[in-house]
Amino acid sequence: MLRSAGVASALLLALSVSAEDWPEWRGAGRLGVWNETGILDRFPDEGLDVKWRVPLGGGYSGPSVADGRVFVLDFEPTRRNEGFERIVCFDEATGEILWEHRWETNYTGLQLVYASGPRATPTVDGDRVYALGAMGNLVALRVADGSVLWAKDFVKDFGAAVPVWGMPSAPLVDGERVIALAAGEPDAKVIALHRDTGEEIWRALSSDWEPGYTQPIIFDYAGKRQLVIWHPRAITSLDPGSGELFWEQPYIVSMGMTVSTPIMGGPFLFVSSLYDGARMLRLDETTSEPTVVWESDGFSEIQTDKIHTLINTAVIDGDYLYGIDSYGQIRCLELATGRRIWESLDVTKEKQRWTAAFFVRQGDRYFINNDRGELIIAKLSPEGFDEIDRTPLIEPTSKTVRRRELGAVHWSHPAYANRHIFVRNDKEMLKASLEGEIR
Repeated sequence: MLRSAGVASALLLALSVSAEDWPEWRGAGRLGVWNETGILDRFPDEGLDVKWRVPLGGGYSGPSVADGRVFVLDFEPTRRNEGFERIVCFDEATGEILWEHRWETNYTGLQLVYASGPRATPTVDGDRVYALGAMGNLVALRVADGSVLWAKDFVKDFGAAVPVWGMPSAPLVDGERVIALAAGEPDAKVIALHRDTGEEIWRALSSDWEPGYTQPIIFDYAGKRQLVIWHPRAITSLDPGSGELFWEQPYIVSMGMTVSTPIMGGPFLFVSSLYDGARMLRLDETTSEPTVVWESDGFSEIQTDKIHTLINTAVIDGDYLYGIDSYGQIRCLELATGRRIWESLDVTKEKQRWTAAFFVRQGDRYFINNDRGELIIAKLSPEGFDEIDRTPLIEPTSKTVRRRELGAVHWSHPAYANRHIFVRNDKEMLKASLEGEIR
């Protein structure tokens, strides 16, 4: 009897610390939530326990982790703006390269200071992985060996015009569909391709305006699944199955800079940009039609009343919203009104343009990596920013035209999987342990 009880306890313990993969941008569902337990409370005094480091080329593409493999994109220059983009598959346990797939590319036409490599995080769906290069090359590969199932060139196949900061939107898999922000013509700003063949299923939205730089995301509200596309002309909701328009809320954004991922909490749907600031919508429970609850007052990127995000995505926690403003301040806003509760420079330390940090919720706290290459554990509440611990994570290597204290920035989102963190810069990728006592 005692032996049976011990076995049962062991099984329950194993379930309570079950592992979790990170198969796409911001983790499962693109929600920026890390559900694992058995995670450390504070960082070791000597820093993180790095399990492996591997050389890597340039790029902002975050890693994805699934079924014992790690996937990431990089760039190998050959001459001037030319070179090869590459998706690499590593063994999660050892860092050994299992396979790679390369294709030629040319970054002429991009803003060259930031043309260090691909932007989009690979998306893993079972035995398939989908990867998008900065110039619009989309490939579907077998996870097992990297063999090509199909490939598309958004410029050649859909008449796309690549925006000045490249194509950053990670493919979104929904059933048999791979949904992508393609910027194609005619009326193919968004496309859905068959996951197995690459054949077009539907296309939607005119490309008479720039596509923007945000990520497509699906929300389920009031029993209706909605594909939300935030582009520089509007916040748009589509039927992910057909591409049919559900609703559209006009919102013209300067310089095409729709970068942050839309977030939702209850009926509230939030977006924010550098120049034009924030807009909070509330969806009707019956019709799911939106109304504007509040928005930023004025267009100054410096004198901001609400929050003007750029590279980072805000988070909704209870009745409050937290995020990084245009010059590095973390702010807390009241969700229903947009009223500022507090602000602080404690996360980023520098009041500089385009300062960024990425938030991932883990239980009742947040893991935050800032663009100084640090990892922070903190709690966020209307009472203030409560930092628990901070440690060096990775060297900032990305060039920037804005003067920064460390001379470079780190603008790549890590993956949190199986009680470890996976993070890259323009030189390497590493895996470090975040394991702690089981609570």
